[in-house]
Amino acid sequence: MIKLENATLKRSLGLWAIVGLGLGYMTPTIVFDTFGIVSKETNGVVPLAYITALIVMLFTAISYGKMVKVFPNAGSAYTYTRETMNPHLGFLVGWAALLDYLLLPMVNALIIRIYMVSVFPNVPAWIWVVTYVAAVTGINVWSMGKTSNMNTILVVFELVLIGAFLVLAVVQFSHGMGKGTVFTFDPLYHSNVRLSAVLTGATVVCFSFIGFDAVTMYAEEAKDPKIMPRAIMLTVFIGGAVFFIASYFAQALFPDVSHFKNTDDTLPEIGLYVGGTLFKLLFISGAFAATVASGLASHASVSRLLYVMGRNGVLPKRWFGYVHPKFRTPAWNVILVGLVSLLAITPSLELISSFINFGALIAFTFVNLSVIAFFVFRKKRYKTAKDVFSYLVMPLAGAGLTGVLWSNLQKDALIFGIIWSGIGFIYMAIQTKFFRKQVIDFQLDEAEKTSIL
Repeated sequence: MIKLENATLKRSLGLWAIVGLGLGYMTPTIVFDTFGIVSKETNGVVPLAYITALIVMLFTAISYGKMVKVFPNAGSAYTYTRETMNPHLGFLVGWAALLDYLLLPMVNALIIRIYMVSVFPNVPAWIWVVTYVAAVTGINVWSMGKTSNMNTILVVFELVLIGAFLVLAVVQFSHGMGKGTVFTFDPLYHSNVRLSAVLTGATVVCFSFIGFDAVTMYAEEAKDPKIMPRAIMLTVFIGGAVFFIASYFAQALFPDVSHFKNTDDTLPEIGLYVGGTLFKLLFISGAFAATVASGLASHASVSRLLYVMGRNGVLPKRWFGYVHPKFRTPAWNVILVGLVSLLAITPSLELISSFINFGALIAFTFVNLSVIAFFVFRKKRYKTAKDVFSYLVMPLAGAGLTGVLWSNLQKDALIFGIIWSGIGFIYMAIQTKFFRKQVIDFQLDEAEKTSIL
């Protein structure tokens, strides 16, 4: 084991490498995987659910951009809450965020399992999960640069396949499929649309946007930390545009879910109905590439969050704060995430995605509140109308809109999330002797805490 201070994360990522990691994390093809689930929830207005989620995400993305300027470090919501509000609260936010960061790599393994079983139904499902997890874990241990390069190739491939889907959809419209035209308002509104259903759908799809916030985990590996706010906004806008366009075409082609045998993951059947067996295989290969890209990015992100929490002593430093001396990656954390991902052998996509949203919405809420805590209460930036709008109104709107999604979380997700948070609270209470003393080094070094306001 090396001394922790002798190894640091390597600054090797440019703007588009980070945006690519964000898009890879978001997995653009996930819109087709969850289409059946969200179409049922929203009564056939999936693109409206994505627009609703995008509006919420934009407010929160602006808050992330503000905070990453102040704290250009890995750790994301955990770091911002810890440094602007309270170290114990920061730990609880980081612990809750771990829920979605840890489970998303497992979701990717689960989706890979579904794809491969649909193509090779006679092969045991566990073989695909183990093979996939071993490959992703190995690449992440090896090099962040290799992870980024592989991710970029896979993201470009999946975007090309989505483009091919749009072209084939236009052909199918001309043959009378679905609404029979590209230009229809039904995917956005019809007589059976209910606001509560749209909000429920938006809560489901908000996990698709997890990726714009995850790029903040690469702040310590960016060649220039100043690019981070721009990387966040580019990730949100590009990802949101892809989600909206793809879901609009899919909803226009399939006004309801009656065509699908498996609504838990409709991508294979969408590919079959739009382009036949050959395109189904190509579409699955593109989705496979997208899922691997997301797996690489999400695996890397959660490993960095665990690293920061370990480096600060929140989690056992000897394990979680370790950086491999040769590869300069948090190797033990990468392996741990791989082991958790092996649990993808049995769960359902809908169940795990609902659990992910609990942690994500907590992180989004507290990033918005951290803007207020830092700029309004600490820096006293409330003396002009511009400051009030930027540092109070905007983040309050982001927190409030996130709260609307909170109210539509599934009951199972709330129960599991509360149990998870309770475990974190108990751990923190033990670590701090029931809050009588601070045994955790929460403060950043001056070299780390470089504001670029």
